[in-house]
Amino acid sequence: MREIVLDTETTGVEANNGDRIVEIGCVELVNHCPSGRTYHVYINPERSMPVEAFNVHGLSEEFLSDKPVFAAVAQEFADFIAGAKLVIHNAAFDVGFINMEFKRLGLPPVEQAWVVDTLSMARRKHPGASNSLDALCSRYGIDNSRRTKHGALLDSEILAEVYIELIGGKQTSLGLGVEGVAGRGGLAVVAAEKPQRQRPLAPRLDEAAIKAHEAFILGSLKAPLWKGYLGITDDAAQ
Repeated sequence: MREIVLDTETTGVEANNGDRIVEIGCVELVNHCPSGRTYHVYINPERSMPVEAFNVHGLSEEFLSDKPVFAAVAQEFADFIAGAKLVIHNAAFDVGFINMEFKRLGLPPVEQAWVVDTLSMARRKHPGASNSLDALCSRYGIDNSRRTKHGALLDSEILAEVYIELIGGKQTSLGLGVEGVAGRGGLAVVAAEKPQRQRPLAPRLDEAAIKAHEAFILGSLKAPLWKGYLGITDDAAQ
């Protein structure tokens, strides 16, 4: 199963009122394990950067001025997320912006059926508690000390860890001794090797004990049921 943990940064909160995406960060999971593949891009929003948004993510107009516009990266981004579940914190916000940008270019929208909202998951699991990304990191003991400002790729990496905790943590494999190695083509499952004894155990019965046991069987039972297995004839058993 392929999933993409995704985050965006924008010029504001109004997807349908002129605000644009300025950064996209994605982390690929295969069967809930990071595959090592990521997607990250800064985007020139083709508009000014409000100070309120700059204070959140620190991306200035000057920094973004030489970055590609969304139209230049839209197809590679769409190709990266194609066929995968999208894991997003407060998904309505990010999906709203992505679909606004896709609509501008005539690309098909992200379908809600392909979206997993970790904010909704956290609210169901921890009702009444704060379920911001920072609060969830604190609750699950996830180090987010690098998160001095919002950043799409860093937030996606952190959210991937939070998501694994929300679905049951590192014990979701149930400890069945199977280790998954994710790759671009899917999941290669490798069974864990059973430990072998360096020295075989010495037999506990010596030849004399075995002979004594056979004599007991032959001498104490007139018609042992297992005589046929030992190759014993009726004459020998008497």
